[in-house]
Amino acid sequence: MTAIECKDLFEYDSAVRKDHPVICGIDEAGRGPLAGDVYAAAVIFDEGVFIEGLNDSKKLSEKKREKLFDEIIAKARAYCIATASVEEIDKVNILQATFLAMKRAYDGLGESVDMALVDGNRLPALDCKAETVVKGDGLSASIAAASILAKVSRDRYMKKLAEEYPQYCFEKHKGYGTKLHTELILEHGASPVHRKTFLKKLLKDG
Repeated sequence: MTAIECKDLFEYDSAVRKDHPVICGIDEAGRGPLAGDVYAAAVIFDEGVFIEGLNDSKKLSEKKREKLFDEIIAKARAYCIATASVEEIDKVNILQATFLAMKRAYDGLGESVDMALVDGNRLPALDCKAETVVKGDGLSASIAAASILAKVSRDRYMKKLAEEYPQYCFEKHKGYGTKLHTELILEHGASPVHRKTFLKKLLKDG
């Protein structure tokens, strides 16, 4: 990503702030995996803040995300990282659990927000004005920052789960349904941190 492209993300937010002075970006990480909690983050930046290299977390290396994680936290006016559990995912479905995590992240900001920018095309229930931004993590600096906080936090969590459940190699695939992961599920069965509703077909076929 060039410096000009990075600047565009902050200019996007600046344009929104003309009508809504305090905005927050909200994004999630971990909707697709077969194991682990789903994470979400919310971030508020003040006008004038700039972070070199900020981008959609999926377009960044793990090393770059880790570096940006610390800078985002240092420069954010407010931020919150929240989760919805595997149990909640199995109970209410992944979309509703993602909304739960997003709302918890938003509520945890502790500040009034004039506009929430939410990555994707569906909105969680928030007590402020909100709008969806499709592929927003590549358009808005606030959403990109939220995507990085959520992704890095979830990856760290999956590495901890790898220590508790070494037989599943969570550190390698972060819970996603890779060939290795599915083979290990078929070999060892589901763990307490697997999403049972995601495994019905796999275990039935297995």
